[in-house]
Amino acid sequence: MPPWLIVIIVLLVIALAVVGWGVATYNGFVRSRNLIQESWRQIDVELNRRYELIPNLVETVRGYAAHERNTLEQITALRNNARALAGQSGGQPTEQRAAVEQELTQAVHNLLVSVEAYPDLKSNTNFIELQRELTDTEDRIAAARRFYNANVRDYNTRIESVPSNVIANFANFEKATYFEVNDPMVRQAPDVNFGEISQRPAGAPEQQQIDAPRQGEFQQPYQAPQQQPAPQQQPAPQQQPATPPQQQNQQGGYQPPFTS
Repeated sequence: MPPWLIVIIVLLVIALAVVGWGVATYNGFVRSRNLIQESWRQIDVELNRRYELIPNLVETVRGYAAHERNTLEQITALRNNARALAGQSGGQPTEQRAAVEQELTQAVHNLLVSVEAYPDLKSNTNFIELQRELTDTEDRIAAARRFYNANVRDYNTRIESVPSNVIANFANFEKATYFEVNDPMVRQAPDVNFGEISQRPAGAPEQQQIDAPRQGEFQQPYQAPQQQPAPQQQPAPQQQPATPPQQQNQQGGYQPPFTS
């Protein structure tokens, strides 16, 4: 076989390998993109379900908890804003919509916590059912968001990695958007205030417990001297002069008269 034919065969094998790798990489990007879209549709369905439940929840709470008017108005405004952003983005995830959705989630959670002060509302059958449906919806949203963000992470990693980024740039595959919160104020954990317990010095109760037995120790030495005089006042030594009867027996019972 001529050497030039061997070189051509080697080049053809390398070219076929490169083409095969490029096709496989391209198909991998397509599968990842479709998986991201499918996982996002699951989130979108649950978000729309929450949009439908919130008005019923607001109307139910309004009939029992008139003092929560500001919270109800905030939830209604966030719900309308989130739905408007969903329409503007064509149902696709954006950072602005993710932030609004997170604020809406926090507002609904705060409302469900505040209604604990209204026993009549907590016993309402309609409210209990809405609360259960909202809780289940929030759980499904959280699970779907974790699945979506995991797929986005893998997809974006392949776009930025070498050599798959060559195919991504050639085929115009763009990075996907995470459905998460980037605002540090929203991510910040709420402050918990335990009232006077948190303001009390940590060493105060311990000092009181330590001082109590010390005071008892100082009282015991003063009580002991009060109990000691009792055994000292024994009349036994003073009754020794009562032995003259023995002398009377020795003197024949004669007792001289007292002389003045």
